[in-house]
Parts: sequence; C-alpha cells; structure tokens
Amino acid sequence: MNFTRWSARLPGTQRRAAARTEHTVTPDRRGDGSVPAARAERQTDDPPDDTPAVPAVDDLPTREILDRIPALVALVHGPDHRTAYVNDAYVAAFGVRPLGEPAREALPELDALGLLPLLDQVLRSSRPRTVKSRKAAGGRSYTITCTPVDVPSGAGQSDGGAGAGSGGGADGGVLIFAADVTDHAEAAERLRASERRQRETAVTLQRSLLPQELEQPDDLRIAAVYHPGGTETAVGGDWYDVITLGGGRTALVIGDVMGRGVRAAAVMGQLRTAVRAYARLDLPPHEVLQLLDGLATEIDPNQIATCAYAVHDPNEGRLVYASAGHLPILVRDESGTVLRADEPTGPPLGTGGWTHSSGSIPLGPGSTAVFYTDGLVERRNEDLDEGIAALERALSGATGTPQVVCDRLVRSTGVTADHDDDVAVLVLQHPARVGADSELFRNAALELLGGVEAAPRARAFASGVLSSWRFPPELHDLGVLAASELVANSLQHGTPPMRLRLRRTDRRLIVEVTDGNDHLPRRRRADPADESGRGIAIIATIASNWGSRRAPGGGKAVWCEFALPRKT
Repeated sequence: MNFTRWSARLPGTQRRAAARTEHTVTPDRRGDGSVPAARAERQTDDPPDDTPAVPAVDDLPTREILDRIPALVALVHGPDHRTAYVNDAYVAAFGVRPLGEPAREALPELDALGLLPLLDQVLRSSRPRTVKSRKAAGGRSYTITCTPVDVPSGAGQSDGGAGAGSGGGADGGVLIFAADVTDHAEAAERLRASERRQRETAVTLQRSLLPQELEQPDDLRIAAVYHPGGTETAVGGDWYDVITLGGGRTALVIGDVMGRGVRAAAVMGQLRTAVRAYARLDLPPHEVLQLLDGLATEIDPNQIATCAYAVHDPNEGRLVYASAGHLPILVRDESGTVLRADEPTGPPLGTGGWTHSSGSIPLGPGSTAVFYTDGLVERRNEDLDEGIAALERALSGATGTPQVVCDRLVRSTGVTADHDDDVAVLVLQHPARVGADSELFRNAALELLGGVEAAPRARAFASGVLSSWRFPPELHDLGVLAASELVANSLQHGTPPMRLRLRRTDRRLIVEVTDGNDHLPRRRRADPADESGRGIAIIATIASNWGSRRAPGGGKAVWCEFALPRKT
C-alpha cells in the first residue's frame, strides 16, 4: 500500500497530520535533515549538480512514513486480528509487541480500551469507525480511528513492511490510527470541573435563597418542592415563598427569573426579598407586582422575570391574585373539578409600562391550589397548553397531603434528575374540618351602625362570643378590651359601614374591625393632657401582633391577634 492510498482512508484531520509528517522524511532514515514540502515533489527541470535528488511522495516506502509519524499506528488482519505491524510511536507508548499473534494477547491495551468489538464491526461493515478520547493505562488519552484495509496474506511476517508483501489471497485487516489528545482531554476535563463547580455554586445559592422552612398558616396546609435542572449550570431563578400577613391572611408567591446560573439566582434572591418587604405593607396583589416591576427594571434592565402573587383570606373563601406573565394557578375543589385562573395577567416583571390588575378564584374548604413554574409543564416537542392540560388531569386525581400531591404532580409530568429545566411547585390546601376539629375554627361578626350604643353592643357581643368559645378568663378579658378599643377608634376616626369580626383558630384569637375610611391608623405617643390617641398603643401592648390594611373596595381593616395557650 503506498502512502497516498493509505492516507486517503484516514479522517481529514488525521490525513493532514500524516501529510505534514511526510514532509519531514528523508530518503535515508539515518539522515537527520528535513525536506521542505515544496522540495518533496518531483521536479520538472533537472536539479542543479549540487542538489541531491529527492524522491516524490509515491516513491517513499509506506513503512518509512508510518515509523516516523508521532501518532500510534498498528495493523491487524484476520478475524482474530493478528498483529501485522506496529510503528515506533506505538512501541514507545506500550512496548514491543509480537507480530503474528492475536490482538487479545499481543495488544492487550486495545482490549483494555474496549476496541476489540470495534475491530469486529469494522471488518464486518468495511466502514471506518472512530472513538474519541479514550484514556489508556498510562494515563494518556487517544482518539482512535479504525479503518478497513486489504492486507496481503503474507502480512504479519517479521521481515514484511506495513501493508506490503507478496502473494495472493488478500485477507481483511484493520489499520488502527491513534492520535494523542491528552492535552485536549485534560483541558476538557478542567472545563467540565469548572462547570460543575459553577453549577454547585448556583445550586447552593439557589437553595439558600429559597425558604429553608415554609411558614404554615393556621387555615392552610402548604408544601413545596424544587428540582434544579440536570444539565450543566442549568440552575435558574425559580423561586417560591409563603408569607403570613396577620389577621389570618396569607400571601403566596412563585416566580421564575429568565436565564441560568449564578446571575439568575442572585436576581431571584433580590426579588424574593423585595416581595417579603412589599407584602408587609399588606397591599393588594396587583400593587405588589407594580412595585416589583419597577424594582426588576432597576436591578437589571436586561433581566425579566415572571411572577404570580396571591393572598388568601379565610373569611372570604377566595384566592385573590395577580400575575406578571406567569402560568395560571390551578385550583381543585372538593369534588375534584379543576379550575384554571385565567385573566387578569400582565407582561413579565422588568418590561415596564403596564398597569397590573387583580383577579380571584374560589378556594373553599377541601380545595387544593397549585402554583408552578414552566419547567413542570413545558416540553420542546409539545404545546404549552398541552402540558398545562396534562397537569390539570394529574391534579384532578391527586389526593393526600400537600407533600404527597407535590410528589405526584412531579412524577406525573415526567420530571427526572436529568430534566433540562428548573422546576418549582407550591401546593396549598384549605382543609375541610369536621367534628371536634371544626370547633377550633370559628367565626362571628357584628354589623355596627354607629352612635353611642355601638361600643356597648360591641363589648357585649365580644364577651358573649368569647365565653361560648370557652376561653380562659384572662384571654376573654383581653379580647373584650381589644374589641372595645378597636371599635372606639373606628367610631372616632372612621365612617360607616362598620363591622366587628372575631375569629378563632387552633393557635390564635383574631379581632378585626372594618370601616369605610381608608386612612390607616398609626401608633403614636400621647401626651399626658391628650384625651385620645391611646387606643392603638393599648392594642400594641396587650396583643401578640396588630396591623391594618386598605380594603380592595375602599375603607380599611384594623386587626390584632392573641396567641392561644398551648395544650399540654
């Protein structure tokens, strides 16, 4: 086999490497000079008398070339791959190899690299095969190409050249060409290690910014799961949160910062912190998103995020929400019917120039609501609506605790460890309480028309209700005092209609007064000569917590809480 015919069987990169090596070969292997490429071709004119004749490529012996190239070359023939030839580089890498012996015994390094089955495939198919970056026992890495060749029957003799010999009856063989790619392999491994470290950093940051322990409101049962993307550095900005607002109300948040890696996780952390701060203002959901939209633009004008913010009030039996480009909330009622929260929704956070609005969806006793990010339902080969519809079907049959529902939804949508996107799921349930448990959750309300009789009526109503709820005397008296002070404050500074509402849970007593004036009270220090201004100060002193908020339809609500004694 001449060099041109042999080299034509190699892949392009290796063929060019062999051609470059050929340029350094001299006619005499004992010489130490080099022949430039331009001089290795046949000359059309007679060379000068002082210039020795240089053979052309076709005149060079194949073995001369193979012995000199830095790549590892071996030639085997027959069904048991008997060794016909190994070049000097091969000997330098693995030692002297006996000719004429099967490769399994003569070339054990090929067996260790898993190449023997590949040699069989090459012989059967008569097509070349390549394996990339296989690490040998010595620690070097090679990219190996196995090419089918015709080997004369005399191949394998110790005095024969590679691919040379005489005699008929050609026997199938395989030319093994191994290029050393150790430097490339080590560089690739360093890159992979760097990506793994970056991913681990992003995952750690992401998990540290998510709630370490979800708040558990009195009236709801909540669970959440987060699965980082399985591909390298695929960790994104998916997040969720649960915020107790006081007065029995709870805010629920889920969002997704576009992008991947540490930057997305950092932006997510800033947005989550801002949501908790804005939630303390007890604003309607659309106003919270309006504030977040402006903040997202300030954090990074090129970064956008989706978000859904909802507030649950046990007295209303509904979930009031607003959405900034996020996927719709799903609610499964007690009968198993799944409702999808549609409009209103606006563009993602960070786009600016949009006025968000709030909507509502029923969430009565026995209902389950699901917040989720697009990684749960979005697939490359499916329409997004199909993914949401599949999630609805899975939710309709999902029963059990919120954690069980979370796990079932994740499994039903095919999320695995190597999923290519982050997944966050937040599930909340409003339990339907019956029997003795229902006695721990009670409500009572009184409409107040104003006038001098309003305060005595409120005290009498509160006293009777708290006595029927069998509160201890100390808590009974504190509740009556709180109701009296809140009603008096509303009579002095508010406007009709007015309402006193008492609510008990298994953990606390809540006293709330609403009126038609949207001016929120604040705590201040009253001077000794002042005849008013002490009501809120008294409430703040005797209650575990207090607060106020504006009502969506106008007016305000002022509330306070008392922690119930724990049963032993």
